[in-house]
Amino acid sequence: MFSVGDKVVYPIHGAGIIEDIEKKEVLGETHEYYILKMPTNQMNVMVPVSQMKKLGVREILSKEEMDQVYEIFTQPDETKLPKNWNRRYRYNMDRIKTGDIEEIAKVVLCLENLDHEKSLSTGERKMLNNAKQIIISEMILVYGKDEEELSEWIDDAIFSD
Repeated sequence: MFSVGDKVVYPIHGAGIIEDIEKKEVLGETHEYYILKMPTNQMNVMVPVSQMKKLGVREILSKEEMDQVYEIFTQPDETKLPKNWNRRYRYNMDRIKTGDIEEIAKVVLCLENLDHEKSLSTGERKMLNNAKQIIISEMILVYGKDEEELSEWIDDAIFSD
């Protein structure tokens, strides 16, 4: 069980801070919800307390663990992607849905490199932006830096050759 003020990650949506725990009535039943404040888009998200494990909500990474994720951006991308954009999209979406931040970082690396070679489809561009936001939202809470600075930091790591 988390408490108000805890920093957590809600896979697919990113990291946030628990601002409150509220009871709400939904379809005639009362449930407890964590109210998460997301730092990247100033959005509040309600997460049912009873579903936290099932949804894969976890504490944010330590600085050392996040440093290891950041290292992924400094490595060459060796992902063998399907040539067909539709299959490539599904492959990368499956990687994001795991909620594993290292897999999400690899998707960002892969799509940034692909975009550098040729223009991404609209769907892949949206996926890249979403995956990057997931990572940046957690980095904001771990490193205490702003979104723009972290976005540039990731881009510098990927394209530092």
